[in-house]
Amino acid sequence: MALVRSLATVGGYTGISRVLGFVRDILIAAAVGTGPVADAFFVAFRLPNLFRRLFAEGAFNAAFVPLFARRLEEGGQAAARAFAEHSLAVLLTIVLAITALAMAFMPWLMVVLAPGFAAAPEKYELAVQLSRITFPYLLFMAMVALLGGVLNSLYKFAAAAAAPILLNVTFIGALLFVLPVTGKPGHVLAWSVAAAGIGQFLLLSIAAHRAGMALSLPRPRLTPGVKRLLKLMAPGIASAGAMQINLMVGTIIASLQAGAVSYLYYADRVYQLPLGLIGVAFGVVLLPDLARKLRAGAEGEAMASLNRGLEFALLITLPATVALLVVPWPIVIVLFERGAFGREASGATAWALTAYACGLPAFILVKLLNPAFFAREDTMTPLKMALAGVAANVALSLLLFWLLRSRGLGHVGLALATALAAWLNVALLSWALRGRGFLHLDSRLKRRLPRIAAASVAMGAVLWVAQGALMPWFDLAIPMRAAGLVLLVSAGLIVYAGLALALGAFERAELAALLRRRGS
Repeated sequence: MALVRSLATVGGYTGISRVLGFVRDILIAAAVGTGPVADAFFVAFRLPNLFRRLFAEGAFNAAFVPLFARRLEEGGQAAARAFAEHSLAVLLTIVLAITALAMAFMPWLMVVLAPGFAAAPEKYELAVQLSRITFPYLLFMAMVALLGGVLNSLYKFAAAAAAPILLNVTFIGALLFVLPVTGKPGHVLAWSVAAAGIGQFLLLSIAAHRAGMALSLPRPRLTPGVKRLLKLMAPGIASAGAMQINLMVGTIIASLQAGAVSYLYYADRVYQLPLGLIGVAFGVVLLPDLARKLRAGAEGEAMASLNRGLEFALLITLPATVALLVVPWPIVIVLFERGAFGREASGATAWALTAYACGLPAFILVKLLNPAFFAREDTMTPLKMALAGVAANVALSLLLFWLLRSRGLGHVGLALATALAAWLNVALLSWALRGRGFLHLDSRLKRRLPRIAAASVAMGAVLWVAQGALMPWFDLAIPMRAAGLVLLVSAGLIVYAGLALALGAFERAELAALLRRRGS
């Protein structure tokens, strides 16, 4: 139950962040739609995010958390703090160099990352300008990642989980109060990213100080611990960030089709809600939990944690996947269709969302299976599996984009390629874990999984019928559209919860226990 409580904490804060993220994206869609300014900003925003997830979060956390947890278990807080301080000094040195080089060579980097922009000089110049404003965000996120890893290893998840809320609050405030004054949406959005990075760093610094882990900044030195960290990070850059590499490949190819970058961005934002609530939360909580249990020699407890993680993740993921597959159009229409975002953009975005939804369970399972390797300080095996997924994604992206581009659905092919590559990654990770004896599905998970699937399919059938009856509502004013979506969501939740309880997919006593613990 401790694992579930931690998941509820991270998922709760992440849920707040995702809801505010939707508000942010609604305002962005109304301000810039899917035009050239939108394309330029989304590329500028995705660029530091890619490096953040590869270096500052993905590879770094995969390597840092198990090593920090080892020192915490074996040497206490003093040894763990010294390791964190030396890691911070070296990490900042590396990220400062990356940031300086990226900003200096941004015009050439943009040609590589968005080659289609070269045909539109104004869009290209704007993308370069905005990227130079947003890229220092990476520097602050590197420090946030380290501080978050320290706090998570201490089982203090709230501050790191709440930090992304500041990003969305900054965006919302800038769009509501700064944009009407300046009239430059691209620059307002870019400066919001930079300001939010500073705010997130300050929040995590205060939380670490309160947890007794205030870090100083020594002279950068390659201590044995830091060398081990860098050795583990090298393969982790690819393995932990495979999905981000896949998304960036999609961005590069999508730049060849007008509006495609924006369609993929808006679709990505929708499926990121369940991915953030479930996948990110489980990845954050499971890694330090497995690392500390394995370091203490509790193999059985670690296996039980992995099974419960898979169970709870699929309990939420499967119905979310079915819902996104069945009713993508009402979701996109209600969230984004206003201002510069019209019905044609809604249709294109909904198709991309459907394709992404095909891979949602895989995206989440990757985040659960990778920690089983990382906790054992093995980043090489996930690297091999991730590289196979990346290769498959590149090949499928090129193939499906050109096959569907003539129909105006090239971006859908890119989203589908990302989903298929994620499933390949899951298959390879599962095969490797089972071969080493690190993955055994217990009887409870085997018993409940078919019941979860049955409840999800039945819910999907109800949503399909309800959507047909409510579709005229989505051609009316915004309040009626919102009411229609609320009815669909409510019907889906009621049907799924009722069937899941009736079929035994979860027990009423488990829910009551969780609510009691959360209430206390």
